[in-house]
Amino acid sequence: MFDFRQLRYFVAVAEELSFTRASQRLHISQPPLSQQIQALEADLGVRLLDRDKRNVALTEPGRVFLEQARQILAKADEARSQVSQAAAGFSGQLRLAYTVSVTFHPSLPQTLLRFGRHAPHVRVLLSEMYTEPQFAALLAGELDVGFVRDLPRHEADTHTLRIDEIDREPLLLALPSEHPLAARRKIWLREVADAPFVVQPRELAATLYDRLTLIAAKADFHPLIRQHAQQINGLLMLVAAGMGLALIPASMCTVSLAGVSYVQLEDPDAYMLLAVASRREDTSPVLAQFLSVVAEARAVPNLL
Repeated sequence: MFDFRQLRYFVAVAEELSFTRASQRLHISQPPLSQQIQALEADLGVRLLDRDKRNVALTEPGRVFLEQARQILAKADEARSQVSQAAAGFSGQLRLAYTVSVTFHPSLPQTLLRFGRHAPHVRVLLSEMYTEPQFAALLAGELDVGFVRDLPRHEADTHTLRIDEIDREPLLLALPSEHPLAARRKIWLREVADAPFVVQPRELAATLYDRLTLIAAKADFHPLIRQHAQQINGLLMLVAAGMGLALIPASMCTVSLAGVSYVQLEDPDAYMLLAVASRREDTSPVLAQFLSVVAEARAVPNLL
């Protein structure tokens, strides 16, 4: 059976129509070139080239085989390129999840944009998922990487999962625009200790719920929960309706809703973690490329 070397030799002779020029192009001497062409013809059982001491011409079977040889070599080069790209992490797929609140933070779209330019042949499969389910999916091997809002709660998981912090995003207080404190630039949470709050159910969004409870506890009060919203952006509607106040990530202030104002908090714990989580043992080249893009973006101010 013929091999790729014989195909390359034949294509060179067929394109040059000269054994001398073909040997120069291939950087080999003429005798082994002639021997390989003869072996190819013997294997195929046809004469591919008519040649004499001065001229070389393709036979009709030679013209047909030339097109086939070019296609085979092109496919081989394509396969070699794809394998190399896969080994380097520039092709394949990446299963990525993110929490709803991350959609308001510039890190998600900017990272996806940079990674798309860096590795355009990687297919990114996106899923919207809360932080705790993301950790479970990562541990089960059902997810490759996730944008999370908290650290793993179980110590064993901290050894299995890799957490790359991106930001400690400030938390703001969303309150009705007519609220007496709405015109203030900064307040302490204890100043609204008697006010009702609206939150997401803890079973859905434990991170933000627990952060509110923590800050309130340090301010010596327990927040009065009046209403729940399934989605974080639903909290703003409840605030606008005068149902209560809400703690939200600072990136959500880009949402302009009539009747809602945002005030910074002085409390030192008024922040929300944003990190990228993955399995420590995952040696996927695609994941390595993605994490390198995240690291590069973090190293350059204003990119994340």
